[in-house]
Amino acid sequence: MPVGGNLKKDHQSGAPENRIPAHVAVIMDGNGRWAGQRGLPRIKGHEAGAESVRAAIRAARDAGVRYLTLYAFSVDNWARPRAEVGGLMKLLGSFLRRNERELHENRVRLRVMGRMADLPAELQNVLNGVMDRTGHYGESQLILALSYGSRTEITDAVQGIVRDVAAGELAPGKIDEAAIAGRMYLPDVPDPDLVIRTSGELRLSNFMLWQASYSEFYFTDTLWPDFRDADFHRAVAEYGKRKRRFGKTQ
Repeated sequence: MPVGGNLKKDHQSGAPENRIPAHVAVIMDGNGRWAGQRGLPRIKGHEAGAESVRAAIRAARDAGVRYLTLYAFSVDNWARPRAEVGGLMKLLGSFLRRNERELHENRVRLRVMGRMADLPAELQNVLNGVMDRTGHYGESQLILALSYGSRTEITDAVQGIVRDVAAGELAPGKIDEAAIAGRMYLPDVPDPDLVIRTSGELRLSNFMLWQASYSEFYFTDTLWPDFRDADFHRAVAEYGKRKRRFGKTQ
C-alpha cells in the first residue's frame, strides 16, 4: 500500500487509501420519520430506505471498504406492530432476491449477525440460499444484523463460555478478552473502524457495544431514505482526517 506523499486516494471520498476504513457499520435510522413527514405509512419509509441500502453497498465497494455491516432489525424491533414487522420481513426477502445478482457481480459475500432462528422460515430460506451461493467470495462482505442486540450477543457469548468451562474445554483462568471475542456471532470479522448513524440520533442503540469500543463515530441528521453514495463517501472522508490513538498518547 502506498505511503507518504504518493498516497492513492479513493476517487469518491478523496481519502488516502491507507485511511479507508476496512469495516464500516451503519445504524440505519429515520425510515419511520421520513414516511411520517410525507404522510405515508411507515412501511413506505422502509421501502424508500432499501434504495439507500443499495447506495451504501455501492459506495462501500467504490471506496474500498471490505466489510459493511447494516443494522437492519434489532431484537427490540419485534415489539413493533405486527403488520410493520411482517412488511419488513417480506421487504428484506424481496430485496435479496432482486439484488443477489449484484452481489455476484461484485463478488460480495452475504452474512447474517444475530439470532437468525427468530426470523420467519421463508426469510431464513432466502438468506441461507444467498449466503450459500456467495459464501466463496473473499473480496468483501455484506453483513446484515438481524434480530440482533449487542447485549444479547454478549449474553450468548458468556453462555458459550460457561458451557465450555463446564465441559472442561476452557479453564476459568483462561477466560480473557480473546475468549469472549472468539464467541461473538462473527468472530472472524474485524471490529468496525467507523460507525455511521443517520437521522440525528446520538446513541448506539444496543449495536456492537463490544466491537465498537475503539470505533470512530459519524453522526448525520440525514434520514436513512435520503442517505446516498455522496453521504457515505463524506463519512469515509471524515474518518480519513481523524487520528486513531486506541488509548495511547501520540
